[in-house]
Amino acid sequence: MTDLFAPLRLGAIELANRIVMSPLTRCRAGEGNVPTDLMAEYYRQRASAGLIITEATPICPEGHGYPRTPGIYTAEQIAGWKKITQAVHAAGGKIVCQLWHVGRISHPDFQPGGVPPVAPSALRPAGQVFTGREMKDYVTPRALETTEIPGLIASYVQAARNAMEAGFDGIEIHAGNGYLIDQFLRSSTNQRTDAYGGGKENRARLLLEILDGVCAAIGSDRAGVRLSPVTPFNDLHDEHPQETFEYVTKQLNRYGLAFLDLLQGMGGAPAEQWIPFDYESLRAIYSGKLIRNNEYNFASAQEAIKTGAADAIAFGRLLLANPDLVERFRRGASLNAPDYEKLYTGEEKGYTDYPFLSA
Repeated sequence: MTDLFAPLRLGAIELANRIVMSPLTRCRAGEGNVPTDLMAEYYRQRASAGLIITEATPICPEGHGYPRTPGIYTAEQIAGWKKITQAVHAAGGKIVCQLWHVGRISHPDFQPGGVPPVAPSALRPAGQVFTGREMKDYVTPRALETTEIPGLIASYVQAARNAMEAGFDGIEIHAGNGYLIDQFLRSSTNQRTDAYGGGKENRARLLLEILDGVCAAIGSDRAGVRLSPVTPFNDLHDEHPQETFEYVTKQLNRYGLAFLDLLQGMGGAPAEQWIPFDYESLRAIYSGKLIRNNEYNFASAQEAIKTGAADAIAFGRLLLANPDLVERFRRGASLNAPDYEKLYTGEEKGYTDYPFLSA
């Protein structure tokens, strides 16, 4: 019987098991947003997972919205990531790079020249951002001009090529969690009147054009997509999420992607508080391999694999705190608890110092 420990092929990527490491921003990059040796150790420790999806990785200088997030657009960053992919591969793992542009979830402090960040529409998000020194209110972003969109798409394509140069097994397009592509997809944040706004077909256009370019550059069998249909994270929503994301999912079928990574629910909110959404409809619509994510434990993950509700399950906090999660699941062993105070600070503390079973 197929279970979490069974091998799986995602496009061109062969996985030893169906336990996936979810993208987890950790804010440990070095000067110039270059990946560090400490990051290489962090990912190497977790290489027993069938697949690692990296922390969200900005595709260009304008894509940043948090301090110390590693990029994939300079030679130094590519070289830093190459150390990480080599470490993961030497440990027997597979790793893909999550390509990211935060859009309006930024601040002029992060932007080249101190200009406002870009977005589909000039709508300021509620809330504040940590700039690395202090909390500041979000600002009103600048709406991207239609003529700028081909350049944005080219940045994604080049980032995908850079990821291949860095030795990654593939990439994931981050189209969820309230960041730039998700801002285009959702009706609350996309009030454009050009070909990229209005109905769901136009709002999905940017994602699909990015996929056209990326798949042509590196092969669709090494590309995946993340969607988060109802998460309100970063102050957005959609008037008709079921209709919107069923349409998007149907369009993804034509690419023959390595996988679709589906973030269910609403971040850390308990399941009983989730906005209603029929995730099984997306499973029925999507013809490729599906990774499901959020609030799974060993028992519920096993059930999802055995029933065919998912092909793999992604774990975030559990793999953060348990680098040997695969072995702990095999043995039915106890789990380390995450150190939430050190999620984004502390260097090795709460990062590479979680104990293994062997310790």
